[in-house]
Amino acid sequence: MHLSLAANPSHLEAVNTVVQGKVRAKQDRRTQKGEPRNSVLGVLIHGDAAFAGQGIVPEGLMMSELKGYAVGGTIHLIINNQIGFTTHPHYSRSSPYCSDVAKMIQCPIFHVNGDNPEAVAFVSRLAAEFRQTFGKDIVIDLFCYRRFGHNEGDEPRFTQPLMYKAINNHPTTYQLHAQNLIQEDLLTDEEIRSIRQEIENAFESEFDMAENYRPNDADWFKDQWKGLIAPSMDSRSEELKDADTIVDKDTLIRLGLKATEYPEDFHINPKVKRVVEARRKMMETGEGIDWAMAEVLAFASLLDEGIGVRLSGEDSGRGTFSHRHAVMIDQQTEKVHVPLRNITDKAIFEVWDSPLSEYGVLGFEYGYAASEPWKLVIWEAQFGDFANGAQIIIDQFISSSETKWLRMSGLVMLLPHGYEGQGPEHSSARLERYLQLSAENNWQVINPTTPANYYHALRRQMKRNFRKPLIVMAPKSPLRNKMVVSNLEEFTEGSIFRRVLDETDSLVAGDQVRRLILCSGKVYWDLLEERRKHNIDDIAIVRIEQLYPFPWSRLASQFTKYKNAEILYVQEEPANGGAWTYIYHRLRNLLEDMGENDRRIYYAGRPNMASPAVGLLKTHNNELEKILKWALHTDIETIPQPFRRIRQWARSNQFVEE
Repeated sequence: MHLSLAANPSHLEAVNTVVQGKVRAKQDRRTQKGEPRNSVLGVLIHGDAAFAGQGIVPEGLMMSELKGYAVGGTIHLIINNQIGFTTHPHYSRSSPYCSDVAKMIQCPIFHVNGDNPEAVAFVSRLAAEFRQTFGKDIVIDLFCYRRFGHNEGDEPRFTQPLMYKAINNHPTTYQLHAQNLIQEDLLTDEEIRSIRQEIENAFESEFDMAENYRPNDADWFKDQWKGLIAPSMDSRSEELKDADTIVDKDTLIRLGLKATEYPEDFHINPKVKRVVEARRKMMETGEGIDWAMAEVLAFASLLDEGIGVRLSGEDSGRGTFSHRHAVMIDQQTEKVHVPLRNITDKAIFEVWDSPLSEYGVLGFEYGYAASEPWKLVIWEAQFGDFANGAQIIIDQFISSSETKWLRMSGLVMLLPHGYEGQGPEHSSARLERYLQLSAENNWQVINPTTPANYYHALRRQMKRNFRKPLIVMAPKSPLRNKMVVSNLEEFTEGSIFRRVLDETDSLVAGDQVRRLILCSGKVYWDLLEERRKHNIDDIAIVRIEQLYPFPWSRLASQFTKYKNAEILYVQEEPANGGAWTYIYHRLRNLLEDMGENDRRIYYAGRPNMASPAVGLLKTHNNELEKILKWALHTDIETIPQPFRRIRQWARSNQFVEE
């Protein structure tokens, strides 16, 4: 038996679905070799107050028997200390037992006295046998107590004086069990002391060894991780080396056409049929490849190379914006057809419509990716805003696991982002949060604007010799914007992921460009449309496709090319959101490194806002008009700048930022 202990942060129960994801990944590897799924077992150890109080617990239970997330049963062991830090049970839950939440899936729940080790062993064996037989979760409520309160330095009598008076007068489990063994003539007092001394000596020996323990490559890159490396943590080292993501043209055409096939007797939805026919035309002409088709090509090409793909999220099969159609439904029988499953038998394509859970499902997919580095694992938020509900997983695991525990993952997060006038709950994926968490090359944060760049980013994720999480600010309206397309040549020879995209239109010479606009994401297409509308040829627009690790050298070449241009950063997010507060100081440092201290960096975008976006479409459109006017038609010195000065309202004593 091989035992793995999952790295566990202080956030209560957050590790639950991470463990389930790890178990699923290990099971999938074994089942592909013909081994039974139940040869891998997850064991979760809970606190009583946490099992009753933390929402991730019912989320994990809810997922336990869903086809895309089932692991054939998990054993839950609740260490029931009858107290939550200092809170009595009657203050910490409304149910009689801390385990009552598990009744939602009607799994067996055993309550057992922690002072009876033999009963505990019997129930534990019974739980394992039940799980192996029936493939369902099972809960053991181990009823016990904390002798020293929350920890050895705690003083529990501050809050539970009567309880701890009883505990102090109560024999330890060791004493009770030893007494029973002696009374039953199973062991002598001397034999018991000898066993105890042997165990204590083993503990002391391991403790002494721990002081000199140092992790090495064998600890980090063994088993499934063999052949992978840890790149430099210096974000100004060569920014994480790019990989060869090219697939030859003929192969891509073959894969693209294969991915649009469906059985002759399949009753396809007429609207989906039009989508499929349009995709076939894209491959036949090599032109107008949109975002969804670029994704198909990325998935198909990886599958063809023996790299599996797992995509999970709310409505991911069809796609929230009805753009993906990775799963087709027969309109008469509801039979399912998944074209990408017919690409090859070398690797498996999975797409799962997840339950309405962000916290639990993202934890699961992180756990899966952390245990399976040779499969492209993607979690897709229905809207990027909804990742808020999974922030604990992002903070405690995805952004920091490599630094905290020497544990990598290649998880991809697709976060639909962009200001479309849909209101504050459907606009911002909170790009600023991911940039604030960026350090030590812990992950990659991109806001791509072309289908080809998205394609290369997905392939780059698996073609490098290391694994880092990838945060993608994914599009919404650009999914159907006729301007947002790529030609087949951008996917094949001589093409890679472009961290910075230079100007594409014909303008005046670089040294005659009067303004250099830097931007990222959807706002580029708004700017481009406005500039073309007014035939402006002396303002260049440069896209920053990868925000972290920061593309220092690529931007330096842009500053050199447009050496006489004033610099304006444009974003659609409020000034206290988006990339502005992250990017300003880096641009400033870059100019200083280049000896161009006199060049200022200006901002054009929404003012500081408490809400991510306004609630009225008319107001949204008025704001966008202002941004475009400032960016392309206004003297740069007159554009309102955030944090330029703060004045005080004398009467109300409130401060207003101008």
